[in-house]
Amino acid sequence: MMDLIVLTIALALLFDFVNGFHDSANAISTIVATKVLSPIQAVAMAAIGNLIGPLFFTTAVASTIGKGIIDSDTLQKVLPAETFVVLILAAVLGALAWDLITWYAGLPTSSSHALIGGLIGAGISAGGTSILVLSGIYKVLLFMIISPVIGFIAAFLFALIIMRIFHERNSHRMNNHFRKLQIFSAFFYSLTHGTNDAQKTMGVITLLLVIGGFLTTFDVPIWVIFAAHISISLGTFFGGWRIVKTMAHKITNLKPYQGFCAETAGGIVLANMAHLGIPVSTTHAISGSIMGVGATHGPRFVRWGIARRIVAAWIFTIPASAIMSWLFFIILSVFI
Repeated sequence: MMDLIVLTIALALLFDFVNGFHDSANAISTIVATKVLSPIQAVAMAAIGNLIGPLFFTTAVASTIGKGIIDSDTLQKVLPAETFVVLILAAVLGALAWDLITWYAGLPTSSSHALIGGLIGAGISAGGTSILVLSGIYKVLLFMIISPVIGFIAAFLFALIIMRIFHERNSHRMNNHFRKLQIFSAFFYSLTHGTNDAQKTMGVITLLLVIGGFLTTFDVPIWVIFAAHISISLGTFFGGWRIVKTMAHKITNLKPYQGFCAETAGGIVLANMAHLGIPVSTTHAISGSIMGVGATHGPRFVRWGIARRIVAAWIFTIPASAIMSWLFFIILSVFI
């Protein structure tokens, strides 16, 4: 079983890498769109932010992933340890498959929700619907709607305040100031992005260590924290340029002050959700924020057709990854 645990941990870290690769657009799209930094400079900055994120936040989200989606205590009692590891492996494979499909399509979907869907699908396949922690799943589904709405409203109001304060200033000079400020807001968003997203992988790996008997309680080890953040940082550095293009140029046309507002609003949403232990989507938070700043100039300044396509992908993420993981568990159970 040791080999299976090592393989699953390796694939979980690969998922974390793909998460960073897939979601690099979240951290850098606005700063690339406003041409404050070049794409290479932006991903390097975001990778550093992702790496040092664990210095500032808790691991509450990791606990939610490890214990709040499927009833791991019950599963440990009713399933052989090896079968439980196969369940986690199937969940990771389903999430990884969905991430790669949506990356190829250039859709900024949620890696977080893909992993949650993976746990749901593989969990049902292994132990039926009774092992689902419905309160945890309801919380995820609720904030799947709430987080982009909060991002939209916060960015919209923040941008309106900035516009009000600086309405008599020279627009060129104002944007030059916000070009500099945007570097700080993008770095802040990178911190919160890495912290929120890397914790999902921490939760999975810690659960594996508990199943394997390497840990007696669900406490995330330091090496797991840094392994997850290094993986997501490397993924961010290599960047998912298809999604960057969608986020940076297709939703709305951004100016530096708008990029600053979107990043700041999105980062505040993620920081608060990380503190509360709620595994929200960084993609949803920044997408809602970008739409919010675009809407300050009127509805026609947001390309709602692209927005609808993104929202449709959000809706399908959990069921699609759940189905994939359900099938992966059935297939893996035959061979392992």
